[in-house]
Amino acid sequence: MASELTRRIQQNPQYQQLIKGRNALGWWLTIVTCVAYYGFILIIAFDKELFAAPIAAGMTTTWGIPTGFGIIVLTIVVVAIYVFKANRDYDRIIKEVLDKEVQS
Repeated sequence: MASELTRRIQQNPQYQQLIKGRNALGWWLTIVTCVAYYGFILIIAFDKELFAAPIAAGMTTTWGIPTGFGIIVLTIVVVAIYVFKANRDYDRIIKEVLDKEVQS
């Protein structure tokens, strides 16, 4: 019984569209995160002076501090985007598919 229900859910066009959209969003958010993080690491590796430069004359804070903080904030924003999309769209679609397939 469970395998038949699973097969029907997986063949549902709405479910297949959900999986494609969810995977696409996941990959885009992963790429954004990786580009930011590894770009930061590569700049540290090849141009240390860029992040070691003070933000303004007479300040001890360097550009590395706000940039690192920005990457942390970016990661939080990326997670928030995914959670928002999952709660708003994906959960609703999954519920619709389950309701339809369990009833049939």
